[in-house]
Formats: sequence, C-alpha cells, structure tokens
Amino acid sequence: MPSPLDLVILGSTGSIGVQALEIVEANPERFRIVGLAAGSKNPELLAEQAKKFAVPIVGTTGDRARLISLLGNTQVIDGSEAASQIAAIACDVVLNGMAGSIGLGPTLAALAVGNKVALANKESLVAGGDLVMAYGRDQIIPVDSEHSALYQCFLSGKASEVKQVILTASGGPFRDRLDLSDISVADALNHPTWNMGPVVTINSATLMNKGLEIIEAHYLFDIPYSKITAVIHPQSVVHSMVEFIDGSTVAQASPPNMKGPIAYAISGTNRIPKATAPIDWSKSHSWEFSPIDSARFPAVDLARRCGELGGGLPAIFNAANEVAVEAFLNGLISFAQIVDIVDATVQKLGGNSPISITSLADVSAVENDSRIIATQLVQERK
Repeated sequence: MPSPLDLVILGSTGSIGVQALEIVEANPERFRIVGLAAGSKNPELLAEQAKKFAVPIVGTTGDRARLISLLGNTQVIDGSEAASQIAAIACDVVLNGMAGSIGLGPTLAALAVGNKVALANKESLVAGGDLVMAYGRDQIIPVDSEHSALYQCFLSGKASEVKQVILTASGGPFRDRLDLSDISVADALNHPTWNMGPVVTINSATLMNKGLEIIEAHYLFDIPYSKITAVIHPQSVVHSMVEFIDGSTVAQASPPNMKGPIAYAISGTNRIPKATAPIDWSKSHSWEFSPIDSARFPAVDLARRCGELGGGLPAIFNAANEVAVEAFLNGLISFAQIVDIVDATVQKLGGNSPISITSLADVSAVENDSRIIATQLVQERK
C-alpha cells in the first residue's frame, strides 16, 4: 500500500468539504489531513473536524480565540489570508471547496508553491481564469461533476480529435415552465435533482451555473467557446460528453452524487472503490436530452458572450450575479430580474471593451465595481 496522500481542505465545513472528509474517513489508509480552513459560520464543526482527523493547523475568518478554546493545542491562524496560508502548505492535493470569488486567492497560493488543486471553486476560473492558467493545466483536477466528466471523457482520445464538448444541465425546477414572471424564492430553491446551497440552487434555476461552467470548460480544457455547448438532461445521470471527429460520443454517467468526482479529484485521479453507488443496471432507465431555450434562459448566452470577449467581463458577470441572487433571496427583486441586472452591469462596465486582468488586485477592483453597479441596479428595480 502506498503512503497516504497529504490533503488540505479549504471550505471544510461546506458541502464539498464535509463530503470529502467522509471519503477520507472511509479510506483512512489513503489520506492524511494536514490542514483545514473554513469561514466563520460553524467553528464548532471546524473544531470537531480538526480533532477527528488530528489536523495540525487550521485557518478561519472567524473568532480565533473561540476556535482555540475549542481546539486546545492545534495551531490556528485567522484573518482574510488564512485560507491562502493553509493552501500554501506543502501537500499532495489542495481541495478548494470554498464558495465565491474569495476562493481565487487560495487557488493561486496553492498553485504558486506547486500543489495540485482539486478545484470545486468555479469562481477561481470564471473571475481569474488567465491568472490560474498561467500556472498550467497539469496542476488542476476539476471537482464539478460536469468538468470531472469531461476530464474523464477526454482520456478516450486526443485533443486534436475533439469536435465538441457537451455539458449537461438538469434544467432546474423551471425547465418545463413557460412563464417565469411570478416565481417565489421557495419555488426557486426546490431543485428536483440536487441538494445544494441556496446560491448554487438559484444559479441552477436561472441556468447561470451552466454559463459559469462553459467559461470554466474553456479554461480547463483549452477549448474554444464555439466547441462548447450545453443541453438539458433532467435525470442528471450523464454528467457531460465529448464528441470526437469520427462521430463517436463518449459520456460519463453515474447517479447524481458529488462523492464520485470529489474522490476522483482528491485521490489524484485514482479511482477509490465504492466512492459512490453505481447505476443499477437491473432496472429500466430513460435518459432525456433537449436543447436549452435561450429565450427563457438567457444567462447561458450572456456568459458565453462575456467569456468570448474575455478580460474582466467574466469577473463582472460573476460578481453581479452574486449580488442579484442575494437580492432575490432577500425579496428585493424578482426571479426574472436576476439575469437582467447581470446583463445591465456587464453593459455598464464592459460592453464590448473587456478590461484587462493581470493580477489578483485587478480582479478585486473589477468585482468591487461590479458589485457597486449591481447594487445600484437592485435599488432602482426593487
């Protein structure tokens, strides 16, 4: 048996982090946790995780004294750079399961010291794709189920043989609903397939998540936007596909469960037995695929346009969406206004002249401007 992999987990108290630690607990001979980082919302859980896995150092943006009182002798670092410091610990893999564009800095910190990154933080690529890719693609293993699927499908052929990649989307709770003008927060949070946090669930309902994933796919696999498409697949069993020039399409399929792609990424693309339940082939299955209705779900085309223009537009797009989703969840705007506000913010700040991104400070400045404009638009429309 080879030595266990040294693993750092960022966002350990979130959904991805919790599931990753469940995989570690089930496979103690394969992994050793050398660092954890999490936000301020659940210090008790962070302390419990650190104790269970005998973690030598943890980072938090919350109350350091409180965490020390829960942990005792474990080293605790705090502040806005805590996750980046934890990410820079020498290890085999850093799992970035943080939510939001605050995950970009830790991704860059991990890459800068040569750590491999199991990347679940999509904002790292959407907001700072050029900065991340400057370190090369070999250090990144995608965790999103769609990109993990593409990663695996690409093993079936050469990059020069790829005709197009096809991301699948569940379609969210409104895939069959024609009128999107009167939708409650409760309706939008009622996802038919996945159990996710509120922001990701709303992004699925608007299909904003699929737009973000198209930008991610462009960076991860060096694929032009003209070769990236998305289709509705309500069953969420086929996670993505790659079509090759000979007419063959290779798909990766598994039940809608994140443990499979998490396990594949944190193990360095080695397969862990029983990471997730397989498809039950003793039963009948019907899998449907249909094109996305761009008129009802304009977020996908907007994301593609921002990605093609490049520069700071994807960061503007993402930050404005975060503001608009929060406003919808707080009852300030309607569901239909989410994409309208994102589009208007993009037009005001970027238009057809993308802003150059050369540093993390550039990303922060662009995002800050985007949040200011998006907040103003929310106030005008609420």
